[in-house]
Amino acid sequence: MSGHSKWSQIKRQKGVTDAARSRVFSRFARLIAMESKKANGIVTAPGLTAAIARAKAANMPKDNIERAIAKGASKDSGNLEQVVYEAYGPAGVAIIIDALTDNKNRTTPEIKHLLSKQGVEVAAPGAASWAFTKTGAAYIPNEPLTDVSGEDEEKLSAILEALDEHEDVQQVFTNARGYESTDDDE
Repeated sequence: MSGHSKWSQIKRQKGVTDAARSRVFSRFARLIAMESKKANGIVTAPGLTAAIARAKAANMPKDNIERAIAKGASKDSGNLEQVVYEAYGPAGVAIIIDALTDNKNRTTPEIKHLLSKQGVEVAAPGAASWAFTKTGAAYIPNEPLTDVSGEDEEKLSAILEALDEHEDVQQVFTNARGYESTDDDE
């Protein structure tokens, strides 16, 4: 009966869920720090308020939110900037990758490498954004493609999963039906 310990199973499941929550919380902390820096620490600024609301919706602890606000408002905070990458995936699916980074020269090659391992290349700015309408912090597809199925669906899922694992990627938007947004707070 070795390997059938209930505690081991609980510990393994807790580790997986804790890792996923940690990834989500760190993304929100970076977003809140960037918005706090833009707003000079003023909590009532619209961008910062929206970022805090999204973090609270994902059950981010109050202490973590306050720490991120303080980090963004301090003079020692890094220079976070928002970067948008565009690509075309399997079956002609348009992909928009919204990232938040402290070093664009590091993140761009990492995203290019990550996509090239999946058989996708980064497109020029504007190449895929025409298929979306930007509303606030989200990109809504103008016309979702028909269902992506079979091998293309597996490839698209692998691409989205690989992008989700990257620490700088905040959100990924596609115009494939059923994959419209892979936002962390949904």
